[in-house]
Amino acid sequence: MATLKLLKRSLTALGWLWASPLSLFGFLAGLCALPFGSRADTVNGALVFHHFPIGPGGALTLGNVILHTGDSLDVLTPTYACAAYGGDEHVCLGDHERAHVYQSMVLGPLFPILYFACGGVSVRNRFEQAADRYAQTGSGWWPWPGSPNAAGSSS
Repeated sequence: MATLKLLKRSLTALGWLWASPLSLFGFLAGLCALPFGSRADTVNGALVFHHFPIGPGGALTLGNVILHTGDSLDVLTPTYACAAYGGDEHVCLGDHERAHVYQSMVLGPLFPILYFACGGVSVRNRFEQAADRYAQTGSGWWPWPGSPNAAGSSS
């Protein structure tokens, strides 16, 4: 059991390191926003800049940094499918963004390239579908079959 815990911590540390170029970019953007009313907080291991003054609303995850336009990630937001096709499915924004943190920790600097190659901010994007699935169920954050979720990060 101790070996498994050490392995999980080691993989998490490697994920943080691999995602650090994206995290640095998010951190610098967040720092620039502080004089304009943004405030920094940590939520579930991610650095969150609330009241981020740029963007249409919601949140953007860059590595282990979340740029958020609101007060709290503990709000319900429509799923991408709900927003595109109608309906009333909502998920916790913080859980949705946590899935993107996990995706970034596995893909590192490749994350934005693959994210935009899969359709960007769209209901068709498998990264957004997986993030909604994770926010609904607590698992399934990996956007492809053959999930690294089994090894790990549902907490």
